[in-house]
Amino acid sequence: MKNAWKTKKLSEVCVIKPPKSEARKQLAAHDLVTFLPMEDLGIDEKHVRATQTRPLSAVQGSYTYFADGDVLLAKITPCFENGKLGIAERLINGIGFGSSEYIVFRPDETISKHWLYYYLSRETFRAEGATHMSGAVGHKRVSKDFIDSYPIPIPLVLEQQRIVGILDEAFEGIATAKANAEKNLQNARALFESHLQAVFTRSNKSGRKERLGEIAEVQSGGTPSVPRNDYWNGDIPWYSSGELNATYTTNPERHITEAGLNNSNAKLFPKGSLLIGMYDTAALKMSILDRDGTFNQAIAGVKPNDKVEVEFVLHAINAVKPKLLQERRGVRQKNLSLGKIKEIEVPLPEIAEQRGVVSHLHAVVAETRRLESISQQKIAALESLKKSMLHQAFTGKL
Repeated sequence: MKNAWKTKKLSEVCVIKPPKSEARKQLAAHDLVTFLPMEDLGIDEKHVRATQTRPLSAVQGSYTYFADGDVLLAKITPCFENGKLGIAERLINGIGFGSSEYIVFRPDETISKHWLYYYLSRETFRAEGATHMSGAVGHKRVSKDFIDSYPIPIPLVLEQQRIVGILDEAFEGIATAKANAEKNLQNARALFESHLQAVFTRSNKSGRKERLGEIAEVQSGGTPSVPRNDYWNGDIPWYSSGELNATYTTNPERHITEAGLNNSNAKLFPKGSLLIGMYDTAALKMSILDRDGTFNQAIAGVKPNDKVEVEFVLHAINAVKPKLLQERRGVRQKNLSLGKIKEIEVPLPEIAEQRGVVSHLHAVVAETRRLESISQQKIAALESLKKSMLHQAFTGKL
């Protein structure tokens, strides 16, 4: 920060939480105002985009008041840490109400609302705020004392405007570049999925299909119960569905003992078996065992016969995954039952052709991952550039 810049507390340069009486003085109870629920406050969006309206009488009681030009910041976890923040503008009748979990800042004449927005958007501010939260788990809020006393550099308004102009132009370019990189990332994945479907259409000219339960042993796993010392921390790998995140498994977090295996529904499956998640967000996540192992009841283990290439089965299921996911059932936790897993139809060309398909897809997967890596590196570099520019802006180096 430049030596000539003053530093003040946020509470010294902002009205924090303007009074609702302002709205009541300006409008009648039946007049419309903008309504902004938490889900409509953006991340990395400088200006609030509100689409809802309500009469003043419906919101003036329990909701947070703000007006055109105010800066809104979410104070509750995880919205605070995620950076939900924006400048209110183009509000109906110039007035808005929204979540009770907003902090509202109204800058005085010494500080630009844009300067304040960029200052509050820094990752370092969010990281510091996260250490000053209190409340029950899941409902923690950044403390009032932290916000009120947080220091902000105050250069002359003209200097603020100059720096904000640089940030606006740079961040617009960064946002465009990031959107293009994210689109390229999506395109790479969509291209692979399209190619995958085409490959399995071509590889099954004979039309022959078999149900998974007819070409493989399919069983669900189990979780050893107490006593913990007898059943856990042994030598047998034990997988949960959250660990099915790559083509092949790696060393799992937990292991069981022989006693745990023998006194539970867990089954030992050999290296090369396919594991398929059955529940909720892990449904149809798959990995091939890279070692002998067992697994919990949320996983179906698939041990194909010698006429089936296991990686061919994995890709074949991925090719129809969107359709299969629509067949999940359940109220609290949507799932694909073991019976549904057994009924999955798999195209079945000769084993040599299956291996040819797998070999071809290895090359396609490698190229897809290369393109994904390029896009992810670009996105990371752009995020790093934003952090660097914000640091330079508020240390007087722009």
